[in-house]
Amino acid sequence: MQTTQKLLRRGLLLEYLTLGWNVVGTCIVMKSGLQANSIALVGFGLDSLVEIGASTVVIWQLTGVNQKREQQGLRLIGTAFFVLATYVLIQSVTTLLAQARPQQSSVGIGWLVATFVVMLALAVGKAHTGRKLDNPVLLTEARVTVVDAYLAGSVLVGLLLNTFFGLWWADPVAGLVIVFYGFKEGWHAWIESVT
Repeated sequence: MQTTQKLLRRGLLLEYLTLGWNVVGTCIVMKSGLQANSIALVGFGLDSLVEIGASTVVIWQLTGVNQKREQQGLRLIGTAFFVLATYVLIQSVTTLLAQARPQQSSVGIGWLVATFVVMLALAVGKAHTGRKLDNPVLLTEARVTVVDAYLAGSVLVGLLLNTFFGLWWADPVAGLVIVFYGFKEGWHAWIESVT
């Protein structure tokens, strides 16, 4: 029982760290994205909002573990992913059709590099703790955090291609990566909620 409590505290700490990082990051990335007219950065900022919601759900679930909370938590996370993916899909397609050219964002690039590293570290900690607790919500949120890291990497590539090679379309295409992962992870969370 003492080990379980220690693991629960560790899971909560990892979620609070994720929550804090994403609250700060959402402000930085959304401001940078809007200034640069970057759908990929704005989409990533919205993904950070989903991550904030997912962390809140996991904190709620870890403070009162039971089957009903696990199912509700997974459904909330899945729904958030579907909403995010739909929004970014519409924005990416609109940006590609309008051929809107984003500007450079060194602040956005710097934050994405840091986010890639931090999210991978947090995901490893959550996966390890989730396995030891046999907690499907924490394990699912660990995957959400890995996706957050990979999305940071894909958006970073899009921004770098735009910045250094003038490939304006790389930004909305990077946004489409968010769409793919958003629908995939949303579906996975919903499937987990019914098993």
